[in-house]
Amino acid sequence: MTQSIQNLLSLTQKFVAELAKPFVGREEEAKVIALAILTGEHVILIGEPGTAKSALARRAAELINARFFKYLLTKFTEPDELFGPLDINALREGRYVRITRNKLPEAEIAFIDEIFNANSAILNMFLTIMNERVLYDGYNEIKVPLWTLIAASNSVPDDPDLQALYDRFLFKHFIKPIGENQWSELLEACWRIESELYEKAEPILSIDHIRSMNKLIYEVNLQPIKEKLLKIYAILEDQGIHLTDRRKGKALKAIAALALINQRLVAKEEDLFILKYIAPKDADEMEQTYAILLDEIVAPEKYLKELTEIEMSIREAKTYINSLSDFAPQLIDYLRSFEKVREKVKKISESTSNDSVKKRAEDVLAELNSIIDMIKKKILT
Repeated sequence: MTQSIQNLLSLTQKFVAELAKPFVGREEEAKVIALAILTGEHVILIGEPGTAKSALARRAAELINARFFKYLLTKFTEPDELFGPLDINALREGRYVRITRNKLPEAEIAFIDEIFNANSAILNMFLTIMNERVLYDGYNEIKVPLWTLIAASNSVPDDPDLQALYDRFLFKHFIKPIGENQWSELLEACWRIESELYEKAEPILSIDHIRSMNKLIYEVNLQPIKEKLLKIYAILEDQGIHLTDRRKGKALKAIAALALINQRLVAKEEDLFILKYIAPKDADEMEQTYAILLDEIVAPEKYLKELTEIEMSIREAKTYINSLSDFAPQLIDYLRSFEKVREKVKKISESTSNDSVKKRAEDVLAELNSIIDMIKKKILT
């Protein structure tokens, strides 16, 4: 691997890490936005307001020093607000020209909030910009530099007229509020932002770097995952989750981009988890897709989910055991069960080469040892 390729791979990883850095519990959102940018595709974030969607988009643009445009659509938004007003002087001369300065046609990264409020005129303009990077406006055909459109919505659209726009987003991510275990960290982060301690991100790469990374995608060896990918496509179809031919093909770019983020030029089965952002149409299908992927792929994410479930069981057991004042027969069952689980976690720790899984397994082992000691003390008293 040449030094220049290694540098690009390091930058992909750094980009994801820096994008997520100021946000609490938004590592997954940072990764999906980074994947959209690396592939030159578009992403829609679906979920309630106040989940850092626009802040993530702005920071992504800052990190690559890209021209950024942001706008909140309402049902009354006019095309001029997004694409620029008509030049009156040019119109008097019989020319149809828009003043696009600081508007969407000049942006490289754009964030459009509540995108499904678009009226038919704006909708048609979005479709051509997203598909062809061309703005058809009256008598003019304007090539635009847009690299990635990041959009947001509170919900999936029901209107059939909006389905074409919805389908143009290769990546769809359903955002949830962060869990209770991170609320304290969230409050501290919010206070730093409110105190204006949050600074504008300094660029760590450029749009030219992104273009180079995009070219590198096509050097990733996808052969090792193609057979498994075809099997998963068949399972998804059988379960009622349909991918169009276009999405099936474009998924290859996403898989290759995830391999790059994981510092590889060869795709592995674990990279197929990217399908959870590509296959589903709604949140229910997302959960269904994720369950299918967990069943079909032996990967770090599967181990991490299993370790998380074990942690939850330990917490529930500790609450119950602490409530006991005397010996209870259930303690023997708990002891045997957790000793078996401990052996299982040891095997995960020994067999994995993934640093995140190994660290998590070691933490869970420490918790298991703690609860096993607690149970033994209860039994002996």
